[in-house]
Amino acid sequence: MSGPSDTDLIKRIANQDQTAVEVLYGRYQVRVFRFILRLVKSEAVAEELANEVFMEVWRNASRFEGRSSLSSWILGIAHNRSISSLRKRRESEMDDDAAGAIPDDADNPEVVAQKTDKGALLRACMERLSDEHKTIIDLVYYHEISIAEVSETIGIPQNTVKTRMFYARKKLSEFLMEAGVDRGWP
Repeated sequence: MSGPSDTDLIKRIANQDQTAVEVLYGRYQVRVFRFILRLVKSEAVAEELANEVFMEVWRNASRFEGRSSLSSWILGIAHNRSISSLRKRRESEMDDDAAGAIPDDADNPEVVAQKTDKGALLRACMERLSDEHKTIIDLVYYHEISIAEVSETIGIPQNTVKTRMFYARKKLSEFLMEAGVDRGWP
């Protein structure tokens, strides 16, 4: 990483330095956007939420205490914004008739097993995990965040993170076996 450290940037942002927030945005925008997109599954919503995350970083930079890494703090804000957005969307989209009219064109396990792209197969199996398990897998394996940082990011105890990771990996392995993969990757 070239340029100022995250610590320097957040201190400068706390002093209302616009250049520092631009540098921070450039450094983390793609990562935050992709993290949010995996949760909300809408590019437009993810883009809007990512912008809100950086606005919140701008407004609350002076509150950053440094107990976790800056990236964990930012992803924690992104996680909370995403969950709030999903709750609001669920509350406003409770039309059962409209939901029943949507055709289910998802692949069944047999069709998934016939696909040769293991990456696509893994992503399809990951989509079957609960939101809690997907978030843990995403943070630990995709974002390479430690158990302690995941705990701080989503606000649950470290042992809960470990337990969820264990069950997420177990469930993912079961889904892969159902899809025709003899031994799951996790």
